[in-house]
Amino acid sequence: MKLSRRKLLVGAAAGGGLIAAYALLPRDYPVPLPAGEGENAFNAWIKIARTGVVTVAVPQLEMGQGATTIIPRIAAEELGADWRQVAVEPAAISPAYADPVLAAHWAGLRGTWLPSFADDPDDFLAKNFASQTRLMATAAGTGIAAYEMAIREAAAGVRAVLAMAAAERWGVAFEECEAQAGFIVHGEKELRFGELADDAALLSPPSPAVLRPDPPSDNMPDLVDGAAVYPRLDGPSKVDGSFRFAGDIRLPEMVHAAIAHGPLASATLSGFNETAARTVTGYIARVEGKGWLAAIGSSRWAAEKALERMKPQFKAGRELPDSAAIMAALDNALENGEPEVLSEVGQSDVALEGLGVYEARYTMAPALHGTIETTSATARFTDGRLELWMAAQAPEQAREEAAAAVGLTPDKVVLYPVGAGGSFDARLDHRIAREVAAITKAIKRPVQLSYSRRQEHLTALPRPPMVAKVRGIIGPNGTIHAWHARTAAQAGAREMFARLFDGQTPEEAHDAAAGLIDPANLSGMAPPYAIPNLKIESVSAETNLPAGRMRGNAEARACFVTESFLDEMARQAGEEPLGWRIAMLGNNPRLFECLQGVAQLGEWDGGSDGSAQGLACWQMPDPAGQEGGGGTIAVIVRARPGENGVDVSSISAWCDIGRIVHYDIAAQQIEGGLIFGLNAALGLGVTYDSGMPRERTLADLRLNPLGRTPEISVGFAQSDAPPFDPGELGMVAVAPALCNALRSATGNRFRDLPIPVGQVTLAPAPVAETPATPTDGESEAAVPEPEPSVLPDGSVAED
Repeated sequence: MKLSRRKLLVGAAAGGGLIAAYALLPRDYPVPLPAGEGENAFNAWIKIARTGVVTVAVPQLEMGQGATTIIPRIAAEELGADWRQVAVEPAAISPAYADPVLAAHWAGLRGTWLPSFADDPDDFLAKNFASQTRLMATAAGTGIAAYEMAIREAAAGVRAVLAMAAAERWGVAFEECEAQAGFIVHGEKELRFGELADDAALLSPPSPAVLRPDPPSDNMPDLVDGAAVYPRLDGPSKVDGSFRFAGDIRLPEMVHAAIAHGPLASATLSGFNETAARTVTGYIARVEGKGWLAAIGSSRWAAEKALERMKPQFKAGRELPDSAAIMAALDNALENGEPEVLSEVGQSDVALEGLGVYEARYTMAPALHGTIETTSATARFTDGRLELWMAAQAPEQAREEAAAAVGLTPDKVVLYPVGAGGSFDARLDHRIAREVAAITKAIKRPVQLSYSRRQEHLTALPRPPMVAKVRGIIGPNGTIHAWHARTAAQAGAREMFARLFDGQTPEEAHDAAAGLIDPANLSGMAPPYAIPNLKIESVSAETNLPAGRMRGNAEARACFVTESFLDEMARQAGEEPLGWRIAMLGNNPRLFECLQGVAQLGEWDGGSDGSAQGLACWQMPDPAGQEGGGGTIAVIVRARPGENGVDVSSISAWCDIGRIVHYDIAAQQIEGGLIFGLNAALGLGVTYDSGMPRERTLADLRLNPLGRTPEISVGFAQSDAPPFDPGELGMVAVAPALCNALRSATGNRFRDLPIPVGQVTLAPAPVAETPATPTDGESEAAVPEPEPSVLPDGSVAED
């Protein structure tokens, strides 16, 4: 049975009525948008003050992606508000803002649930799960798909009652009134929203809501006198420093905490020296937890110095993560594991039995998120009530973790969301909520806990590592005739789900996901080309390293493997990479337009040896499963060896993200994604030695400095497809485009991420790609020596 999205919010009484969350689940909830003095809350999304200020609730975490501008822009355009009088308020945790699109997208991760009964946002089980868990997670780019229609309907209802209030004063039909720039207008008569708010709050909107004929669309920059019509609402406060991040919170009598953790190996605290800590001026107390020790001080310096002098020691409860063991486990799984077929077309096994089979192996090391702001949270425990200030991508799940840590029910915990200084999915881990809750309860004072950079890296749940092997053969028509790809990786998305919804520790979640194939984490491995014989397999690997999500997720890995191998095959066939891709697209006009667009934008000259140009493209599915949805991108990178290893001079991208809701933010998201993708290709990798990450600082992550940021050009297709969130699309194709550029510039092929920049040098002579290993039926004499694969540690492995 299905419910329309319109039934998600079936009604709201002004100023404190009730919201029925779902027609089949008649639970009533108070309107979650509180109205202050002189304000009227019309529904879960919009309130209007007598001053004319329109406040819009935003249920997503602002972490640089522009959620606090895009969602209000949708409401303002439907309402007819003056953007200069639009304000933002973080939405309270409530089923009114539950995200059934994300619930459906994660349906395959729910253990015993039947995914086919919950993989559509309109399915009963998806809506029920979202409502029960108060799922308001900022993840997977589902915000517009989940909330746009609900916001438009809410805004249309408010517009209608404002028009009704004005029409009663003027003695006209409300349908003849219009809402423009914060006024209700009829002929030459006009009244401000603020003048009508009190009367409008007493009226009931028509049902169903009457929407404007066209949804918000911004396919070209929308400017008036050179200024943006909808400038970012968070821009001014971030420029002047008044925007609140977690570390900016200050409370009366607040103290500071520094924390030390054991490695991700079920570690327990085994010893420390508190006597040494007492010599630090400002030291107050210590708090011990399972696997951690915190020092409390009157300042952050005092807390950190005291913790340093205590020299905490930890005992591992299981095998420690180690990079060599991780790669060995992946290789063993790839070669000996039982694969699961994710996609199969034709007879690839038969087609790959003859001569001329080309084979290559690719790896991606674990990678950290590289956030500018380390994990931080502030808490206060008074009279059996816990207050939290923190950046949480899944706020209800963070609240539940904090409540469990201090023996409260979640309704006794209030979480005040603050912005994240970058997240890239790092803030889907909420262990700090447990820790800061336990600390504030123990010391009976407000406390702010901030991780040091070393602790940030030690406790980080990195991008899952991966090993892939791809085999292909070129057919008589000069295009790929058969393709077989096998990937070995752990079930990182299942681990994330178990932490969020089952309350498991990272180690417990890792063990629970062992042996399971991860549909969300291994999606996208099928190439976006019409290949007649295709087989995609995945193998579950147990790496002993708890892992999490990172921007781009499995799509970034799939694109790296696919587009790198395709470039190698193009060179084997002696074909120009752009035209060869186009010849194999089949019926894919959106990706075709992206390839044509980027060829012009990036001045593609064929990617021949010495050109230093590399090309890659990709398509991502729509998380809501909308017909004709999804996003496509094509990227051209220019790069050569340089003083610091790799000199990237330019990146060009052409994208199709459907109907663009906010052009500036879409461009910013693509540009930011390209830079993040560049950093992920050249750095962000982490290596483990006896459980400890060798990379302890931001400098160790080898991030590309601002002074070396390449010239970036971005173009968009004019598209009427459903809007697609561009947050992850921008980063996925950079790594293969860069590797392909370095092949054309140096003659060397790099198949491992991050790229070992110390190995990026000119080859003595251009080297043609050749089969990595002979296959059955081939003679050794017919197979030239393969190019070496350069591992992240700089060593060379046989392919």
